[in-house]
Amino acid sequence: MSTKTKVADLAKPLPAAPLRVGVLGLGIMGSAMAGNLMKAGFTVFGFDPVAAARARHRAAGGRVCADPAALAREVDVMISSLPSAAALQDCARQLAGAGAKGLVIAETSTLDIEDKRAARDVLARAGVVLLDCPLSGTGAQAARKDLTVYASGPARAIRRMQPVFEGFSREQFNLGAFGNGMKMKLMANLLVAIHNVSTAEALLLGQRWGIRPSDAVKVLAGGAGGSRMLQVRGPLMENEGWKDATMKIGVWQKDMKLIGDALRANGVPAPLFAATVPLYDAAMGLGHGLHDTAAVFDVLAKMSSPPSGPTAGAPRKAPRRKATS
Repeated sequence: MSTKTKVADLAKPLPAAPLRVGVLGLGIMGSAMAGNLMKAGFTVFGFDPVAAARARHRAAGGRVCADPAALAREVDVMISSLPSAAALQDCARQLAGAGAKGLVIAETSTLDIEDKRAARDVLARAGVVLLDCPLSGTGAQAARKDLTVYASGPARAIRRMQPVFEGFSREQFNLGAFGNGMKMKLMANLLVAIHNVSTAEALLLGQRWGIRPSDAVKVLAGGAGGSRMLQVRGPLMENEGWKDATMKIGVWQKDMKLIGDALRANGVPAPLFAATVPLYDAAMGLGHGLHDTAAVFDVLAKMSSPPSGPTAGAPRKAPRRKATS
């Protein structure tokens, strides 16, 4: 019998819309999901090792648990939003010892597939189902319930989580076998890396022409060159808006490494992605580690020379074509 079949059979029956949801990790994404779930009528228990995060959750109307094991014993299903593979492995060991057989956990972090599989196997031996369910969207999008869930793993467990997914996200996809969620997430983040930089390039050019980034976003967003990154990150590229982080450059470096490793492992050339790597590295060097990835705008601005000459601040006229007979 396959591991997938065994894990699926362990999922205990749950109410059609489980009301007691645990959120493990109450950072930017976890706290936003918890807030939307409470608005949707769920009772949300949470844990985070940072006292301030626990306090914010309690102040928002959530219930706080002392550790991951205590959280597991209080809830029907759980969402984990963790910063690192080490944090996932540590939590998996604690959850495995909680005596919460049949618990379903949707693991939403962006981590290496093999690290998630290792955690899944530890939990499976304790009768706990771990799903691989990364999210597409920034912290600001999470607050607006504008997330996409890339769910993968046993179909029965995904169905158990569906009401919860709908409580904090706009779209949900069942992508099949465990790990397919992370594969889709890395594809999405490859596009994000490129579109974020292309947005900065276009808006910096506009700024040099005297067009404010916020005005450019309004005009360009619905056109052929528009993208979600233009809509979401473009406004942060004005007046140092990147200081209000929805995805910190320091955290994004982890995602960039995962994408690069996947490209190399599969022999895929990626010249556009490769061109963005030095810009994100430069952002770290310029002290933007705690700032939003929109700070690549500042990197490009510092790399560029100020415009000069009679045409500075205005677009150049295209050369007139000669009439032909």
